[in-house]
Amino acid sequence: MTWDKIAVLFLQLLWTVHRVTAIHRHDIYPYGMLYGDVALQEGDDETSKVITLTKPMYFYEASFTNLYVATNGIISTQDLPMEKQYVDDGFPTDFPVIAPFLADIDTSKGKGSIFYRQTESPTVLKRAEADVKRGFPDATFTPTHAFIATWENVSAYEEVTRSSRPSNRVNTFQVVLAYNEKDTYALFLYPEDGLQFFGTRPKESYNVEIELPARVGFTRGELSYFFFSRTEGPYYSVTSNEQSVKNLYQKGNIGEPGVWLFHVGNRYSFQNVVPAQHEVVSTKAPPVLVAVFSDEDYTEEEYPIDPDFQDPTTTEFLEPEQDSSLLERLNQEAPLGQSPLQPSVSGPGEFPQPDPRNLPPEDVTQPQRPLPKHAILQVYPNRVKDVPPHNSGGQVFSVEERVNFESGVIHYSTDNKETCERFQQQCSQNAHCTDYPTGFCCHCNSGFYGNGRHCLPNGAPHRVNGKVRGTVLVGGTVVQLDSIDLHAYIVVGDGRAYTAISEVPEPVGWALMPVAPIGGLFGWLFALELPNSLNGFSITGAEFTRRADVTFYPGNQRLSIVQTATGLDTQNYLNVDTHLQGSVPFIPPGATVQMEPFKDTYQYYPSLITSSSVREFTVVSAEKGTETLTFQVRQNITYRDCTHGHRRGLETQELRMERIFVMYVKEERILRYAITNKIGPLGAGETEPENVNPCYSGNHDCDTTAQCVPGEGQLFSCQCATGYSGDGRNCYDVDECAEGLSSCGAHSHCVNLPGSHRCQCEGGFEFGFDGRTCQDVDECRDQPCHAQALCSNVPGSFHCQCQPGYHGDGFQCHPQNGRPKTQCEQHRDSLQSRNDGVPRVGAFIPECDEEGQYRPQQCHGSTGHCWCVDSRGQERAGTRTPPGTPTINCYEPGRLKTQCEQHRDSLQSGNDGVPRVGAFIPECDEEGQYRPQQCHGSTGHCWCVDSRGQERAGTRTPPGTSRINCDESGRPKTQCEQHRDSLQSGNGGVPRVGAFIPQCDEEGQYRPQQCHGSTGHCWCVDSRGQERAGTRTPPGTPRINCDEPGRPKTQCEQHRDSLQNGNDGVPRVGAFIPQCDEEGQYRPQQCHGSTGHCWCVDSRGQERAGTRTPPGTPRINCDEPGRPKTQCEQHRDGLQNGNDGVPRVGAFIPECDEEGQYRPQQCHGSTGHCWCVDSRGQERAGTRTPPGTLRINCDEPGRLKTQCEQHRDSLQSRNGDVPRVGAFIPECDEEGQYRPQQCHGSTGHCWCVDSRGQERAGTRTPPGTPRINCDESGHPKTQCEQHRDSLQSRKDGVPLAGAFIPQCDEEGQYRPQQCHGSTGHCWCVDSRGQERAGTRTPPGTPRINCDEPVIVPPTQRPETVCERWRASLLQQYAGQPDSRHYLPQCDSSGEFNPVQCYGDSSYCWCVDRNGREVPGTRSHDAVKPACIPTVAPPTMRPLPRPDVTPPPAGTSLLYAQGQQIGVLPLNGTQMDKQRSSVLLALHGSIVVGIDYDCRERKVYWTDLAGRTISRASLEPGSESEIIINTALTSPEGLAVDVARRRLFWVDSTPDKIETANLDGSDRRVLFDTDLVNPRAIIVDSPTGTLYWTDWNREAPKIESSSVDGQNRRVLVQDGIGLPNALAYDSTTRQVCWADAGTKRLECISPNGTGRRVVHSNLNYPFSMVSFANHYYYTDWRRDGVVALSRDNQSTDEYLPDQRSHLYGITVAPPHCL
Repeated sequence: MTWDKIAVLFLQLLWTVHRVTAIHRHDIYPYGMLYGDVALQEGDDETSKVITLTKPMYFYEASFTNLYVATNGIISTQDLPMEKQYVDDGFPTDFPVIAPFLADIDTSKGKGSIFYRQTESPTVLKRAEADVKRGFPDATFTPTHAFIATWENVSAYEEVTRSSRPSNRVNTFQVVLAYNEKDTYALFLYPEDGLQFFGTRPKESYNVEIELPARVGFTRGELSYFFFSRTEGPYYSVTSNEQSVKNLYQKGNIGEPGVWLFHVGNRYSFQNVVPAQHEVVSTKAPPVLVAVFSDEDYTEEEYPIDPDFQDPTTTEFLEPEQDSSLLERLNQEAPLGQSPLQPSVSGPGEFPQPDPRNLPPEDVTQPQRPLPKHAILQVYPNRVKDVPPHNSGGQVFSVEERVNFESGVIHYSTDNKETCERFQQQCSQNAHCTDYPTGFCCHCNSGFYGNGRHCLPNGAPHRVNGKVRGTVLVGGTVVQLDSIDLHAYIVVGDGRAYTAISEVPEPVGWALMPVAPIGGLFGWLFALELPNSLNGFSITGAEFTRRADVTFYPGNQRLSIVQTATGLDTQNYLNVDTHLQGSVPFIPPGATVQMEPFKDTYQYYPSLITSSSVREFTVVSAEKGTETLTFQVRQNITYRDCTHGHRRGLETQELRMERIFVMYVKEERILRYAITNKIGPLGAGETEPENVNPCYSGNHDCDTTAQCVPGEGQLFSCQCATGYSGDGRNCYDVDECAEGLSSCGAHSHCVNLPGSHRCQCEGGFEFGFDGRTCQDVDECRDQPCHAQALCSNVPGSFHCQCQPGYHGDGFQCHPQNGRPKTQCEQHRDSLQSRNDGVPRVGAFIPECDEEGQYRPQQCHGSTGHCWCVDSRGQERAGTRTPPGTPTINCYEPGRLKTQCEQHRDSLQSGNDGVPRVGAFIPECDEEGQYRPQQCHGSTGHCWCVDSRGQERAGTRTPPGTSRINCDESGRPKTQCEQHRDSLQSGNGGVPRVGAFIPQCDEEGQYRPQQCHGSTGHCWCVDSRGQERAGTRTPPGTPRINCDEPGRPKTQCEQHRDSLQNGNDGVPRVGAFIPQCDEEGQYRPQQCHGSTGHCWCVDSRGQERAGTRTPPGTPRINCDEPGRPKTQCEQHRDGLQNGNDGVPRVGAFIPECDEEGQYRPQQCHGSTGHCWCVDSRGQERAGTRTPPGTLRINCDEPGRLKTQCEQHRDSLQSRNGDVPRVGAFIPECDEEGQYRPQQCHGSTGHCWCVDSRGQERAGTRTPPGTPRINCDESGHPKTQCEQHRDSLQSRKDGVPLAGAFIPQCDEEGQYRPQQCHGSTGHCWCVDSRGQERAGTRTPPGTPRINCDEPVIVPPTQRPETVCERWRASLLQQYAGQPDSRHYLPQCDSSGEFNPVQCYGDSSYCWCVDRNGREVPGTRSHDAVKPACIPTVAPPTMRPLPRPDVTPPPAGTSLLYAQGQQIGVLPLNGTQMDKQRSSVLLALHGSIVVGIDYDCRERKVYWTDLAGRTISRASLEPGSESEIIINTALTSPEGLAVDVARRRLFWVDSTPDKIETANLDGSDRRVLFDTDLVNPRAIIVDSPTGTLYWTDWNREAPKIESSSVDGQNRRVLVQDGIGLPNALAYDSTTRQVCWADAGTKRLECISPNGTGRRVVHSNLNYPFSMVSFANHYYYTDWRRDGVVALSRDNQSTDEYLPDQRSHLYGITVAPPHCL
């Protein structure tokens, strides 16, 4: 024998060696809760809820969409009977069954578990395809869906007696159903040692020792035969006795013991189950390690690792010391011909390099990174013929049958490789497919990102939905999380990820706050990508498994997090399920958790990503103060990588989490994480902030649905995401369906999604294998027709026809008995009008019973609706049910007839129910109401009717024309329809004789042009039906085009219309009616229609003297000049009394315009002063400007004098406006405010003043010296200045009589010596203004030198430690400590204050009762740390909690920011950002609406989290007070009526507006109708008018009413989108709103006129307030306060240090304006 023959024989032997050990338990298909399985309820006879398959499955010849899993080892396509009807009987059963082990199984009391799930996992489907190929080599089968059910360690039912003990024998087995649109295969898997009992005893065996072997097989169940008969269907049995049951794990039929394969269904032809024919017997011999190659059709797996193929028992991470054993195991199990993995020669700690001989060709040229030694890569054995269980190569090839032994080379064939042509449907619809030498890969198209299988539009925000399950141990409490909801929202443009988990129980809610890695996954997936980097979704797509192990220190608690992404849903949102298992540290209720920004390094390998990091977090609680803890996070992310194409060069990336916010809302049980994320190369974020492009810093202003495109330096552009349109800063969703841009094919319709769309098959069609093409569903496969009927499939539907000799509707067929046809049979047969008896497509065919009468219940074969009918076949009102819902019992009695039914039945007067010839018969719906559309059966006319059956005007269509959609107008009557119908009072709808009847369009709105049917006059009307001035035309004259926009009525039109006050527009008899021209101006010549007199008028309609002519005389030409002088002209001419017209010297001469009216602005020619005047020439107060200054715009409406103007004018007391000699005259700016710099005209001194005109300390300069720049912001007021100014409470700054006013030096510090101006006492003070003991001197005695140290006299009680320490340091500081020195702060009893600070700085910390610092409490923030009192307060009189930190003096803005209310002082109209602070810290709240009561100096707010309304005084130490805490759901906007002492608010969930007194009493509902999404609300106290917004996306609007709920009307409803913010500008007397949809700030007068746009480029406003000449609004895009001047010339913004959404904003002046 030659060596060639020996080699051939050797290889043939190797190829014929089969693995003969039974399948192991870990080799069956993966199952369990970690893989999305559902667990069946424990018990002896349990059945699952109906499992609706995503695609129908063929079992035998029929298609089924439902499955049921039962305890007793079976799956059925219908709900199961009680077990006693089948469990002890033999095969076959009388219902469909798939039985891997039918026996009396019991899982009660924890005796095993049963799991099941549907899956479309490519790896599961690939494995199933390979298993089918092994059993049916000639089959061409590619599964699209699979169903897996697993019985794990289940027990047999046993009756335990005193003399018997329960058995410990348990069974484990599994069934896998793999199917596509044509075939179904079933796999039964019985692992080694999985069957320990082989049968069960019958429950009713009567003490007879008998055991029934388990039944294994398939049965179709009973089938209908003829009309009343049923027959046994086909079945297939695998077992017959106990030995055959034992053979289940000892034998197999696809080459592996324990694995059984059957072909169990086919779409076209199927007689019975076909088993595979490759039998093998287990020898229990050890596995033979041979060089093997996979089957031909099972080519290299594109995605080798799948979430479904993870070991359910593996939740731990391999420690480094375990790696050696892992390597040893790999070496021991290496097959022959394959080099074992060897340790790297480069040294310890590195993972060994794989042998290049085991890599595919592209991997040889492109070496992959070595795997980390702590990685868990669960590579499951491919169930392909004789592949050994530990073949870790992971790559599979097909082998040609011919071998070239001369060359020693085995040739690989790629004839059957996966190509784009065959598998392109696996790519996203927004991706393209590319073929490579070994397979194909998917790549996202331009404008999208992802891994090719899943692609999302660049820049568009994204949502994530999922469930959280598991068990968490908190302290000693076990908390079960049972499928609670998780939702995440990610702003991809700047990497912000918001995660919310709802219904979290309180103990675990607080404890999970530090576990930010739960939400951190979404931050990594959609992180903002820095240059040369990719976020997680760009690599993994939407299918991956993330395992994180979190270990907390110092308690060593350990929590396992498993998050599985299962793809994108129909809305294109990611689905992620989270499983938590382990323990976490206890965190006290009410505590807060803070986490600092940090960085994490991610390592990238093929199909694997890892990271490990240690993080700190701080817990602040009342019980434990401040604690700093740490936790370590180690994580693996496994995903399906495409190995065929070019690999990305990623090895490491750095994820930067810049802002981390965590919160648990106890009242709503919601856990929230908010994280801002960026990803880039290592060290990519180290650039100086000012050098970072806004696209990478997140400071751009692109829309949330836009991508920021970086340019050079700081330049960037905004580009709307794919599926959106706009300029990048404002993007709007593109409706691909409406614009014809969809990719939907035939028999499908388009459904628009945000940024995308999806296609949905029409009824009767379903998606084919490619998931895109809609194919007809052959309903006849399910045999829906009667046994004596023929089924005919048609596209989208089917028809049933009784066979010859039978009659019926096809669903019920009866033998012909020779009697005359009944009405039902005639009705039915008339609709089956063609020769072949096939009914019309989609027509309803009535069903008749055996007697030919209408069956009580009728169903529509196409739509699926069912209803009850009477004996005449008429539908009984209220009995119609849609498809899939329970039908009504039609044998119960009906109800009284409705008006429609009475009307209909009265016209059907014959006994046989045939209507009168030619009469109109109304149609009634299921409830007996008139159908919205009625049609005349004889004439063919159709029209819409209202609820009373009255025809709706303008809806009638003649026969053959398109009908109107009457459902669109099924709405409440509009004003026009109510107006019209009120004038049509007769039952017949005939209008009153001679009355004007308005015409309404299809939407019920007034038609733009109205005509009087009797008089023939026509005119245009506005949206309220009011006549537009100047549009009335008499009969016979051309009508005006009413589609042109109208304008406000002119004076002439108002004059004319006021005299036409009759409802029908007829003027009063004999009255003069002025005539107006096309522009609405008075015609130059007017005539009285009754008297015949004519005259000329001026532009104001005033008669020009001497122009009147009596009737019958020639009229004067009014176009020639010659009108009488106006008042202005007489005034002017009276001052020009010389013959030459020269005015008097120095006199003021008024200026008149062309019409002789006073010009709005007048100027004195001699003095140079200018001012505004009214129409009578009277000066408007506060408008006078001196020569050389900027003049006021007199076209703007006037306003009241400001404090500065009153002050100035009071000092200018003489007629000539010359100020008093030597007096100081303040200077006011254009807005009437004090100019920042004031100068004394006589002395030459200059100084800076604040907004009240008070001199700012240290700014006065003598004449001749440089002046101070008053525009620079002054230093924040010191404690002394605040103290002093708070006591100077009157407008003129004069202190209260008798009050002590502290004296401050030039630096604003307390002067060392203070004296009381009224009493004369003097004393020394320290740097905080506290009196130094023993320094007070009465009036008339020598004062103490406060610069010398003072010995403190002993007190009556012994000095405390705090007081002694303080006195010692005072001596050390020579009695003069400055702000840098520390002095202990003691309370009134001498104990240490819990908060200690350096001087008056913000550098503070907490101390215990002995004055020792509490570690970790130091703070450098404006908000002092929350410290626990060193000494418990008296229990009888608790001290008030110092909630309120009072704002500084002057006007401030108050804004709501989540759990706090902030204060932002104003310096004039400029925001003083340096002095911003926190007014109220409200832990656990979400403050939304806010307003201020200037009379009592109280702030009011709504709390969305607490569902309350509260208030607090702005006095120091005030506590908040809840005034309303019942019947609130989502309180948002809030308004205070200062004048009436009332409170108004909106509740956006029940959609209502309520009011109450300021203390919460006298509460009542104002409005609870016609509201959808109310948000902002304001009140104009002087006029008693209420305004609110409703951002209903379908019909947004702004409404108004009186404060008592009267006169409700719509103010604005056109041209608005999301009107979030609302404010009243008291200066212009206009209502203003900021719109987050249109991005505009607009204003309008309360009467609906004068609408104007103030600003047209906002970001995302939420709330707004108007003050002086500025608008201040909170912006959700900037997370700050934006200031905007009324003239749109200046903008500014304030961004708080803590970045989160700002909600409501209001202004808090020092007194009521």
